[in-house]
Amino acid sequence: MSTLKRKRGGPGPGSKKAKKVKFAGNGSQAPSETEPNKNEINVPAPVSAGKWTNKERVLIFSSRGINFRTRHLMQDLRTMMPHSKADTKMDRKDKLFVVNEVCEIKNCNKCLFFEAKKKQDLYMWISNSPHGPSAKFLVQNIHTLAELKMTGNCLKGSRPLLSFDPKFDKDPHHALLKELFIQTFSTPHYHPKSQPFVDHVFTFTIADNRIWFRNYQIIEEDASLVEIGPRFVLNLIKIFQGSFGGPTLYENPHFQSPNMHRRQIRLATAARLREKQMVKELQKMKRTEAKEDLAKDVTADVFLTPAEEKSVHIETEPPEPKVMKKNKHKAFKRQRMQMAR
Repeated sequence: MSTLKRKRGGPGPGSKKAKKVKFAGNGSQAPSETEPNKNEINVPAPVSAGKWTNKERVLIFSSRGINFRTRHLMQDLRTMMPHSKADTKMDRKDKLFVVNEVCEIKNCNKCLFFEAKKKQDLYMWISNSPHGPSAKFLVQNIHTLAELKMTGNCLKGSRPLLSFDPKFDKDPHHALLKELFIQTFSTPHYHPKSQPFVDHVFTFTIADNRIWFRNYQIIEEDASLVEIGPRFVLNLIKIFQGSFGGPTLYENPHFQSPNMHRRQIRLATAARLREKQMVKELQKMKRTEAKEDLAKDVTADVFLTPAEEKSVHIETEPPEPKVMKKNKHKAFKRQRMQMAR
């Protein structure tokens, strides 16, 4: 007696038929056939029929030795930029050219690298890997999202607007930085992790020879701006032709290193202390001079008049004795009263 064996994983005798899914173009219904199948389901086309063509990916990581504020700032940037990727901290002994290899491994063509020195100075590299250009900044006045506690809010993964100061178009090095910021901070259109909404704006403002970064929410009712955070200030140091090195295209003449700034603060403090010490010494000298003037009064000689010189008389005979007059006996008061009676 022959037995029939069914294939493994195939439908059993009691299983139902699998439903067929049919996609309709532009949200319209599928064309009806002469004999429509009841198991078919019509699924409308997606809302956005665009294609993700801009494959910009940004690698955001740091070197060892950063503090908690830098770590929170990196996390905020990763939250705001859905096209970013993270990596482990890089060792200090490694050279910066190793970052290009890390970007190639992570399949990223832009990089935000935070470099910490002396556990108090923070530098940020913005690079177009692997061919360049790249820019090095000193990061100052960092305030993270958790620290600010602003009232603004935006959808996670939404695409931002980028607002630039008109001064970016005046100088060539600022125009280069503007293009670098646009390619780094703008979320690619139709990115899988992004949302098709525009509800916040990144502003880059030039003031005091520095670049000020702010993040604002766009209120839907009246298009007003409410700050979200984070905020930080970028002080440009150099722009290089290559990625993390190469010939120098621009060097900021107004930049002052943090070590020199701290040295000037120490020198100013020492100068103030020396000045206070000199003032104390002058006051002490004045007090001693005043004491000497009081001991030797210059005006005391004005009131001294010379006395007349008298001839010296020497008496050879003793002086005559003085005669004492004897007073008459006066009666007592009681006796006088009795005599008066």
